[in-house]
Amino acid sequence: MRILVVKLSSLGDVVHAMPVVHDIGKALPDALIDWVVEPGFAPLVRRVDGIHEVIDCPLRRWSKAWWTSGARAEWRAFKTRLQAHRYDAVIDLQGLTKSALIAKLAKLTPTGATYGLANRTDGSSHEPLARWLVDHAVRIEPHIHALDRSRVLVSKALGLALDGSAPQFGLRANAPARGGAPTLVFVHGTSRDDKLWPESSWIELGQRAMAQGWRIALPHVGADELARAQRIASALAVDDNAAVQVWPAMSLDALVDQLGATQGVIGVDSGLSHIAVAVNLPHVQIYNWPTSWRTGPQVAHGHRHQVSVEAQPTPSIDAVWSAWTQVREAVR
Repeated sequence: MRILVVKLSSLGDVVHAMPVVHDIGKALPDALIDWVVEPGFAPLVRRVDGIHEVIDCPLRRWSKAWWTSGARAEWRAFKTRLQAHRYDAVIDLQGLTKSALIAKLAKLTPTGATYGLANRTDGSSHEPLARWLVDHAVRIEPHIHALDRSRVLVSKALGLALDGSAPQFGLRANAPARGGAPTLVFVHGTSRDDKLWPESSWIELGQRAMAQGWRIALPHVGADELARAQRIASALAVDDNAAVQVWPAMSLDALVDQLGATQGVIGVDSGLSHIAVAVNLPHVQIYNWPTSWRTGPQVAHGHRHQVSVEAQPTPSIDAVWSAWTQVREAVR
């Protein structure tokens, strides 16, 4: 079989969809699995074990320059590449009109079909038109984790049995772990301000971790996150500058490798935190809203070394530290 997955964005959503590749490969070991995704996330998908071909689809860029000759040329090249193969199944995991149109554009074998979501699930986007653009619209239980939503859709589309096993992301981080003091990454940045954790809390948490011999690493994307990382580092690096590091700006590829060389992550609800889960790092994920059931690490997914902490307006330092202690015990 040749199977096409359509999941264009965003970062966290793409990560949550990754386990479907392992599910398909386990049931259909000879299947070739291709994936259509926005170029910004393509390097991540190319690292997933079992992916045969990744097809870049810069819809966001085209939407801002659709009238230009360059955009039209890129669209024709994309269409040619998309239709270079015939697929036995095309599965739209996004449930939007744009993703369903891409699924419809793909070429099928004589017995091939397209599949997509029949309904919206809690906290996820869905456009009603999408269900009419695929051959088979699959109904999913509305109250479902984002990761399970994709796995269930694929299992129903292809007639696969989900055996209750833990999801396998298959995401490779290539850098070897460093020697010396262990590194704990603070994922302090996210796309929404209401998901942030107070800087003072990060500083006190860092002080507790450093007292136990941890080095602290602070990634960032953009000027605001860089400024926050520098403030946190400045407050922590009073006696030992080597114990705190603000990472330089880097590509998504390099960031995955850099994460993979560390020993743990504490982070807010963000794409980078979800990557930490995917590369199987000890992890505490912080939620200011009661939504961890939807996107956060779950005991039901089989890992005691990855947990969620939630409270309003924000989880306390003691709660996050207690969760991190719990995670460390699970690792040991």
